[in-house]
Amino acid sequence: QLSEDVERVSENPTEEREGEMEVHEDSSSVILPDGELGTTTPSLRFSKTCLKNVFSVILLFIYLLLMAVAVFLVYQTISDFREKLKHPVMSVTYKEVSLYDAPGIAFYPGRARLLSCKHHYYDHIPPLINPGQPGDIECTTQRINYTDPFTNQTMKYALVVQGPRDVKKRELVFLQFHLNETDQDFSAIDYLLFSSFQEFVSSPEKAKFMKDCESSYSSWKFSGGFRTWVKMSLVKTKEEDGSETVEFKQETSVVNYIDQRTKPRSDQLFFVVFEWKDPFIETVQDIITANPWNMIALLCGIFLALFKAADFAKLSVKWMIKIRRRHLKRTRQVTNHIS
Repeated sequence: QLSEDVERVSENPTEEREGEMEVHEDSSSVILPDGELGTTTPSLRFSKTCLKNVFSVILLFIYLLLMAVAVFLVYQTISDFREKLKHPVMSVTYKEVSLYDAPGIAFYPGRARLLSCKHHYYDHIPPLINPGQPGDIECTTQRINYTDPFTNQTMKYALVVQGPRDVKKRELVFLQFHLNETDQDFSAIDYLLFSSFQEFVSSPEKAKFMKDCESSYSSWKFSGGFRTWVKMSLVKTKEEDGSETVEFKQETSVVNYIDQRTKPRSDQLFFVVFEWKDPFIETVQDIITANPWNMIALLCGIFLALFKAADFAKLSVKWMIKIRRRHLKRTRQVTNHIS
């Protein structure tokens, strides 16, 4: 039919335009119904587009889920940071030294009298030659009177002795006290430790210094008729305002003293030894484990992920709308062409 039409058009040139219209109409009517390729290609394209849309929706939901997780992480991070600010962690560090600042040992002997005081090394204390008799006092001592810081009425008498310094040589201070008589069934001498004997010596107001020490430090006792061995350790505590307080920990061991004097005596003897426990100074301070820079970095990463997820979701929606419009436009074109 096409060849006959072409011959007819060549014989009659005036009807060429009408022949071209008929050819187009006939060719479309012939090719479209019989050609299987024209009918299968749109369906394949439609299935691919539908599959892409399904994957895009699934991916969008995944990113929305990630955004929800990121928001939860932001909330949890801020909550943890606020909780750590309220509850700081105690940090303990140890600093090794070879020489301590000589501590001050304040005794409150009452009626007791200091008989001897010596510095020994390497834990070696020679036996007493004349126990109960005055001996050598080789320690640096200071005597001071001051009013009781708690009552402001009672006068107190304190004997301040310089403590040991050389921890490597195991320096110790050995003291002997004597009490002639007592009205009580048991007898003891009070003492307290403060951080620096040199600060006490150089203080212009020693009475005020001792009142402050008694208000700040704890006091202990050692009994008569025993040899009391005190091993000290120093603890420094840093407060939140930057100030530093010093206190002592001590381990005390008591050994019975066998009085071998020839005549039975009614007096009481006191023996006490002071030594450093170890060469480590313990420093205690409260630290906040929450680092604001780490939190800021984490929040920046989370917000960056949120923005990226939001940007991807926006692009995915735009792409889906664009694909949908293309599909509708192509469908309209095919329908118009067939019609």
